[in-house]
This record gives sequence, C-alpha cells and structure tokens, in this order.
Amino acid sequence: MLGKTYLTKQASLLLQFARTTSDSKLSAKLISKAADLKSQADPLPDKDRGLKAPDVSPNEQTGS
Repeated sequence: MLGKTYLTKQASLLLQFARTTSDSKLSAKLISKAADLKSQADPLPDKDRGLKAPDVSPNEQTGS
C-alpha cells in the first residue's frame, strides 16, 4: 500500500505541472488526478510505516 506522504507528494507534483501547462484540457486532467490522489491519502494515518520489521524496537542495541 502506498503511504500518505507519497500520495500527497505526487498530488503536489501534478498540481505544479497543471500550473505550468498552457493546455487547459491537460491541466484539468492533472488537477482531477491530483484530487483523486488526495482523496486516497486523506484517510491514511499521518505517519507512513517504516522499513523496520514490526517486532524490532528502535531503542534496542545490538552486540555487547
């Protein structure tokens, strides 16, 4: 599953492209897709899951 940060960043990039194009139809499509991505991102938790396994504590030290 894609994370909220990723989806939000992609939506932002689409909006930037929409502002730079002079093609109004393309701009409308980009804005529509950005809205779709934003609606997918909204219900997700604010923090994306990391790459660590769920049973690994971030405070554990290895070795010794």
